[in-house]
Amino acid sequence: MKSEFMARAVELARNGMRGGEGGPFGAVVVKDGEIIGEGWNRVLATSDPTAHGEVVAIRDACGKRSDFSLAGCEIYTTGQPCPMCLGAIHWARIGAIYYGFSIEDAAEIGFDDREFFRQFSLPPSERSVPETQLGRELALELAAEYKAMPGRQNY
Repeated sequence: MKSEFMARAVELARNGMRGGEGGPFGAVVVKDGEIIGEGWNRVLATSDPTAHGEVVAIRDACGKRSDFSLAGCEIYTTGQPCPMCLGAIHWARIGAIYYGFSIEDAAEIGFDDREFFRQFSLPPSERSVPETQLGRELALELAAEYKAMPGRQNY
């Protein structure tokens, strides 16, 4: 059964790739043996650098369920997730990842995420994109207001 899910991810990626929508990245989100979300790389089609196959599939599944949590789900993706997609997978509470080609394989075809992984392993002060804390007091007021909101839903 798992190979069928990967085959569907490959089919989605191939169709999107051949249609000029993006690279060879497709994904399906599965719950209890059923596909509940599908996606493929749409970066070129949408001019959106976040439109990776995994993110598109997560958005599809969450939209269909009207729920931000995909706890109890698995994701099948043609390529090992990049740092952004890993973050989205974790935020969605997906419980397992199955991938086809590796980060190293992706680098061989021009999608080299290794530098992103390296950058994130560095202390913020040593990264190539500088981070500067600014307006902490103002932002903390906003955080306190959120914390005090009755009935807020944490995620």
